[in-house]
Amino acid sequence: MLYIILFLILTVSLIMFLYYTLSGRLKRREAEGADLLNQLNILKEGKQVLNLENMGLNKIFVETLALYELTKDICKGLDEEKIFTIFRDNLSKHINFRACQYIKDSVELIKYKDYMILPLNTEENQAAGYLAVDGISDADREKFGILAQQLLIGLRRAHLYQKVQEMAITDSLTQVYCRRYFLERFSEELKRSRKNKLHLCFLMIDLDNFKQFNDRYGHLVGDAILRQVSKTICDMVRQIDFIGRYGGEELAIVLAETDKEQASFAAERIRQAIEASIIKAYDEELRVTVSIGVSTFPDNTDHMRDLIEMADQALYLAKETGKNKVCFCPA
Repeated sequence: MLYIILFLILTVSLIMFLYYTLSGRLKRREAEGADLLNQLNILKEGKQVLNLENMGLNKIFVETLALYELTKDICKGLDEEKIFTIFRDNLSKHINFRACQYIKDSVELIKYKDYMILPLNTEENQAAGYLAVDGISDADREKFGILAQQLLIGLRRAHLYQKVQEMAITDSLTQVYCRRYFLERFSEELKRSRKNKLHLCFLMIDLDNFKQFNDRYGHLVGDAILRQVSKTICDMVRQIDFIGRYGGEELAIVLAETDKEQASFAAERIRQAIEASIIKAYDEELRVTVSIGVSTFPDNTDHMRDLIEMADQALYLAKETGKNKVCFCPA
């Protein structure tokens, strides 16, 4: 009987031991499972965050790529109107708006008083123009400002190109055409006159006693005289005519579609305007005169070199016979 009781006690003890052991393991497994589930939830949340961040980065990438494409398209052109047209067409792909205008003159801004106006300044902080947009939401204003900078890049590039071109063809002192480009234009105009059977006149202009002004007042005053005389001539000619600095104090003019009688009138107007001008050069107020030699196409010749030589001979005659006059090469 005693053995049976002991056996039952041992059996119950063993069962209790196994129960508590298995129960503890089960609880640990449940705890571990809960931890794994919690970690899985954390990973899922992290994945969602990463997905959102990835979507944001993709959006930024797409927008950046679009900006790059816009800049690339804008920089294909060197004409301001063409650049703006490309910008406006691309702008509609990024934001909603009712109207967008590129304004060069600030006087025109009064017409767009209800528009959002964005100045477009060059690197020298000068206004390259203004961008006026209507119907843009507050949410798109920042993006619009960023896109407008791409337009400004294109405009700056166009202005720089134009400036380089002007420097290549313009005499820095007088602001008229340099000799090389003037002769190119002269050749083209002569070909056009031949083709269309038009008259053309060539004027060679030389300042009288220019060396004396340089010797007496200095080269800075001489430069100021050349600048003012060039400006006076520019004010006297038409848009279809063109002027070049031929060399030193010599200036040359091509009068397109002009016969001998008309050239005589134009040359005399130029001579009188220069004679009547008071040139303010630093502390000096001076008066200068010019001598002018004229050759005509087709009366004298139909070759550019000969027209130049004949006008030069007529200029020499004007100098030799008293200066401050207009002389024509005889037909």
